[in-house]
Amino acid sequence: MRHRKRTFKIGRDSSHRRCLVANVLKSLIEHERIETTVGKAKHLRRYADKIITLAKKGTLASRRQAIGELMIRFNPLTAKEARAARAGDHSSYNGDRLVINKLFDDLGTRFKDRPGGYTRLVRIANRRGDDAERCVLEYLSA
Repeated sequence: MRHRKRTFKIGRDSSHRRCLVANVLKSLIEHERIETTVGKAKHLRRYADKIITLAKKGTLASRRQAIGELMIRFNPLTAKEARAARAGDHSSYNGDRLVINKLFDDLGTRFKDRPGGYTRLVRIANRRGDDAERCVLEYLSA
């Protein structure tokens, strides 16, 4: 019996599921709207709401927790890249640094007064190849 076993496995093992959640969450934060299957979206909605709650706190500990949850790795910059970054050129950063900044600066402040329910799930037409149910998972505007 599977009573009270909350893990929704989406047909993947644990490491694959963790990587999938991290990558799709990064895309959701970057674009604020993604198109995926209903099963994945229902699973991801929990993580998307939790990461916004971390962003609302805005502390250093919550920032580090979000970096760990999103599996962001920081590559060290060379001296030349560091000088360019201080001057305002962020092209040498991997895109994940910008995702964290957007999460804490934009999304965290946008939902500061909202007590919960930061995402919306809208069903769209089924996928043509395998007839899988699709939907749009997006962050609310305010």
